[in-house]
Amino acid sequence: MKILIINGPNLNLLGKREPEIYGNQNFESYFRTLQSKFSGVVLEYYQSNIEGELIDKLQEVGFSYDGIVLNAGAYTHTSVGIGDCIKAIQTPVVEVHISNTFSRESFRHQSYISPQAKGVIIGFGLQSYDLAIQSFF
Repeated sequence: MKILIINGPNLNLLGKREPEIYGNQNFESYFRTLQSKFSGVVLEYYQSNIEGELIDKLQEVGFSYDGIVLNAGAYTHTSVGIGDCIKAIQTPVVEVHISNTFSRESFRHQSYISPQAKGVIIGFGLQSYDLAIQSFF
């Protein structure tokens, strides 16, 4: 099984950015934990702050991977393009969010990804990624 985790804008700042919301751990160290836990799965990781690069990566793997775990960050609430891309590819996508977006600003309550996703996991911290990976088994 081959799964790609894609993180969008500002998620490269995990461990530094708003630790009261996102915690103190950077994603690279958590990713190593995921690789150990799911040692029978080929896990890959990609991060970009640029919307078009996220779409390019989704298109690149969207017909050959077994699953995509996507935290599009703020693009979740603004990007019709990412939503359209997920609709166009064959690989199932699970949308994840570290924080409970429904307990935050009202603009975060809208997702252009959710209608196209296999499922949505919100508010379980970094464990949201773990739960998303498990959903592919």
